[in-house]
Amino acid sequence: MLDIHSTVSLNDGHEIPLLGYGTWQVEGADCVRGVREALQAGYRHIDTARVYANEAEVGQGLRDSGIPREQVFVTSKINTGDFPRAKAQAALDDSLSKLGLEYLDLYLIHWPQDEHMMEAWEVLQKARDAGRIRSIGVSNFTVERFEKAFFPRTGEVPAVNQIELHPFWTRHALRDYCDGKGIVIEGYSPLARAEKLDDPTLRKIAARHGKSAAQVMIRWQIQQDIVVLPKSSHAERIGQNADVYDFTLDAEDMKTLDALDEGQGVLNWRPKGYY
Repeated sequence: MLDIHSTVSLNDGHEIPLLGYGTWQVEGADCVRGVREALQAGYRHIDTARVYANEAEVGQGLRDSGIPREQVFVTSKINTGDFPRAKAQAALDDSLSKLGLEYLDLYLIHWPQDEHMMEAWEVLQKARDAGRIRSIGVSNFTVERFEKAFFPRTGEVPAVNQIELHPFWTRHALRDYCDGKGIVIEGYSPLARAEKLDDPTLRKIAARHGKSAAQVMIRWQIQQDIVVLPKSSHAERIGQNADVYDFTLDAEDMKTLDALDEGQGVLNWRPKGYY
């Protein structure tokens, strides 16, 4: 039975909560308040990144929540500009300092980019071995990038691959590939940046269950053991995004939602040098 505390196992033996609070574009006091309210609403997984420029606010929200550190799974990501070995260690030190933490539960390569990427990966490995990171993974990797740029240069399988994912971009081939490697999928932008919430098929399923379109999109992910990272700076919506455990999408619902796939995402930005 799924509930707000449900987790999935990573390939390194750690557990990651299925529901996380995403903080991309959540800034300043809104970020502090959002993290605090998410944790007080029952979330136990917070996702940030160095490039989000809100790690200090995430850390403050964590402290303000009153939830013990060891009960919260905290993720951050190393920015592409910090991939060279000489910068990567300093970037991790800076992230931990801003967050006010002694360790991260998960640290990710944010984008596959340039010849220094594997230098950063080696820094992550060493930090993991030293206890400053518990799990290491990647983000925005495709099958091609795994095969051509990553696995030819390391024997270690990342714990997760964080990607844009929702019923309008189901990415089954990539998910099957990661599943075969033992890599857990995390889905960011699970609400497709609110661009698809008025889709009539989605709204029909939501109405039948007495739920919102956003809640159906979140349920579609967690029901497949995919870690989901909805974000909002509004307390009411933060609570609603976690209110997805009192209904179940049946097989027909899931099939119908999968059929919404448009084969592309809503995020068009890519870093310079992305390959």
